[in-house]
Amino acid sequence: MRPATRTSLTLAALLTALMVGGCGLGAGPGTRNASIEVTGNFGSTVYGSATERRVPGSETVMSMLQRHFKVSTRYGGGFVQSIDGHAGSSARRDWFYYVNGILAPSGAASTSVNHGDHIWWDLHDWSLTQSVPAVVGSYPEPFTNGIGGKQLPTVLDCATNVRRACNIVARALRRAGVKVGYQLLGAGSGSQSLALVVGTWKEIQGVIAAELVAGGPTKSGIYAQFAGGGGLALFNPAGRVVRTLHGSVGLVAATEEASINQPTWLVTGSDVSGVTAAAAALTPAKLHNHFAVAVQGTRLLALPLQPGS
Repeated sequence: MRPATRTSLTLAALLTALMVGGCGLGAGPGTRNASIEVTGNFGSTVYGSATERRVPGSETVMSMLQRHFKVSTRYGGGFVQSIDGHAGSSARRDWFYYVNGILAPSGAASTSVNHGDHIWWDLHDWSLTQSVPAVVGSYPEPFTNGIGGKQLPTVLDCATNVRRACNIVARALRRAGVKVGYQLLGAGSGSQSLALVVGTWKEIQGVIAAELVAGGPTKSGIYAQFAGGGGLALFNPAGRVVRTLHGSVGLVAATEEASINQPTWLVTGSDVSGVTAAAAALTPAKLHNHFAVAVQGTRLLALPLQPGS
């Protein structure tokens, strides 16, 4: 049993995203085509998944989870303790959930399920960072169905010398049915659009999302950091650098600027070839269930690095 003081701190640190609180939402007309995925260890272990073609109007993230999985809670029902017997522990390992690739800002029982939502529960170690605000493993979300049932325009911020990579990204989004606009690199997406930044690491460093990456995983929630000389340092869940990639390397990742409370995606690399390789990884199959990915040539490494990767 955790000491009372530690329990209080842990409850706060894990955010209200894990809380059940609330009595559910009133019945409405319902919606369609929502899916749920349950994994562990940053998506590396799959526990199960389900899709609801017809979603009841009263459906919440919690009710959908309970409909398809056996769920137990703790602290008076305030936290998900286990899903199908897979439980959190006192060793800073707990359940987190994402809707369309974004860490949920409110409790599961008070979050309604919207059309096309991809809900992803993951049981992972939060000893390095208590918040991974956005992930890429639900791609093409959030670009297709947006945030909270609201679709937002998608804007590409492309550096001048990565035109090929930018075109690859634009084609990938259009294949997913996403309309794409363009703007000057560093203009920012504001609160009414989703930004996807494409450029070499040197070129995008003035972008706020890139500054978060430069601050390390505790700032960005991304378990990678560009090192001196253009190398890309890769972290394990405990926050140790266990590998550094050199040469042409790419990174596909998402983070969130607290001021606008929505994600910015980065398709970047040590050089133009690295950015192009990262752009080629922008497919549902390659990004599925990954928090972020490092790319070297045709090789893709899911982040954070798990033992044996």
